[in-house]
Amino acid sequence: MSLQAPILSPHELTAAADTFGTPLYVYHAERIAWQYNRLTQAFAGCDARFFYACKALTNLNILKYIRRLGANLDCVSIQEVRLGLLAGFEPRQILFTPNSTHFGEYLEAVGLGVRINIDSLPILERFGKEYGASYPVCLRLNPHIMAGGNLKISTGHAQSKFGISVLQMDAILEVTQRENLQVEGIHMHTGSDIKDVHVFLEGLQLMLSLSARFPGLAYIDLGSGFKVPYRAGDPETDVELLGQRLSAAMSEHARATGQQLQVWFEPGKFLVSDSGYLVVQANLVKQTPTDLFVGVNSGFNHLIRPMFYDAYHDIENLSNADGEPRPYTVVGNICETDTFARDRPIAEVSVGDLLVFRNAGAYGFEMSSRFNARPRPAEVLYIDGQPLLIRRRETFEDLLQGQEAVL
Repeated sequence: MSLQAPILSPHELTAAADTFGTPLYVYHAERIAWQYNRLTQAFAGCDARFFYACKALTNLNILKYIRRLGANLDCVSIQEVRLGLLAGFEPRQILFTPNSTHFGEYLEAVGLGVRINIDSLPILERFGKEYGASYPVCLRLNPHIMAGGNLKISTGHAQSKFGISVLQMDAILEVTQRENLQVEGIHMHTGSDIKDVHVFLEGLQLMLSLSARFPGLAYIDLGSGFKVPYRAGDPETDVELLGQRLSAAMSEHARATGQQLQVWFEPGKFLVSDSGYLVVQANLVKQTPTDLFVGVNSGFNHLIRPMFYDAYHDIENLSNADGEPRPYTVVGNICETDTFARDRPIAEVSVGDLLVFRNAGAYGFEMSSRFNARPRPAEVLYIDGQPLLIRRRETFEDLLQGQEAVL
């Protein structure tokens, strides 16, 4: 693995925008591979498996590329499962982890042969009555660990809707034993943007302490939540340190108990976030008594993270990279308060300049919409130095898709 993470140059991003127009999502295949290889090397000391959490970005070409790297797939809806199968993943490479879904999706998932992760006692009991020991399951547990960079993405605390509380372990065991369920794995996911390695190790020790209660257990799934830096100096999860300490803990557990377990992770943002760029064009530069605005041809309909999570994305002027920085408030073209950044130093912007939002690969296009009847952007994958169109830009006709003329 290269010591320097690959990035796309301003020239490459500008060339893609010139060819495919803006707004434009651009992904860098080699950066995804670099991130995946970083994980596999960090956890080489234990029997680790990686399941890409495809809710971050489900373009079929991205799924195919990540499958080629050797990853498995984590899916949270039956539609994601079907996308994974279409991308070439084998059923047993796919872990289906829904929540609050209709039981029919579980039945469909069983029919497709994928792995099942159950996160509630009512579903566990119903699944047990339906299948008994004939179909193995994983149990998603709520460890009551508060973690993550934002309450909206913290999923393992006591008030979270996710998982079966570890305080309900007696009830879990009663159901699994009564229905003769085969529990092949136990799972936890405490949230996203976890920079503290100790959070993962705390969760690991909890899971290991429970592992003896499930004869035939094959794996422990620690979810993910690896933090990626969004600006210079941001902390990030030290996956190399985590790999060392987790490998040592797993080796000690095996020596003490004779239990050989795989460790699974579900990286999503970690794999694709910094591979992604959103390239936009400046429509307007507007001075008011309080702000110097630059209005771009995109909005939170294309990148909702700044408005939804108060997320930071680096913004650079591709057309005037060496210009004198000025403090801009960058806004979109949506009829809502639609602010990407406030008083952000950016090289001087003129109408028509191309700006780029970095770290836009995760939950960018994936959370986009057609709000204000504005079509969604095109997507491009740079691979082996070539920009390939992997999703065409939507048109006005696409806005009518699915509508029925009844009047």
